[in-house]
Amino acid sequence: MPAEVEAKEATTALAAPGSKKMKKQQGNLKIRLLAAFAMMSMAVLAQAQYVWLDEKGVKTLSDRPPPPTVPASRILKAPGATNQTMASEQTGAGESTVPAAKAGLNTAERNTAFLKRQTEAAAREQKGLDEAKSKAEHAGNCDGARQNQRLLNSGQRISTVDKNGERTYMSDEERTQQVKQAQRALADCR
Repeated sequence: MPAEVEAKEATTALAAPGSKKMKKQQGNLKIRLLAAFAMMSMAVLAQAQYVWLDEKGVKTLSDRPPPPTVPASRILKAPGATNQTMASEQTGAGESTVPAAKAGLNTAERNTAFLKRQTEAAAREQKGLDEAKSKAEHAGNCDGARQNQRLLNSGQRISTVDKNGERTYMSDEERTQQVKQAQRALADCR
């Protein structure tokens, strides 16, 4: 008995041509195909992108055309126009946008140019680090000179140790001389 039930279920799973079930399956297939076609056409529309540089030089992407104030030379990409046609429109006479000097560069020349740019960038970075270090040292020297001037102007007795290791107190003339030196040092700090 169970074998008969299985055979009956198997025949009912397959729809007979012209039956309601077959028509329903065909209708579902049409709907699925229509939905797939609609999604594919939306994907094509999604690729309709404009790319341009605004007045600050920032790259802007949009599905709408750039404002009329943007010159054609700043429009990088428009729907329906390839990069080559955009480049020929920007140059006017269909010339290539690649300079003649770079057009014939082989790999070794490009590598040499890259290494040169890399060396220049490293030199600029080192120069910036040296400047920052110099500014930090200058700021430290200025702070030391300010502290020295405060100490000299405080009126307290200041002792120093001479070359024999003996403690001596600074005289008024020495103090005046030290104040003038501190003022000269602070002249660069302002």
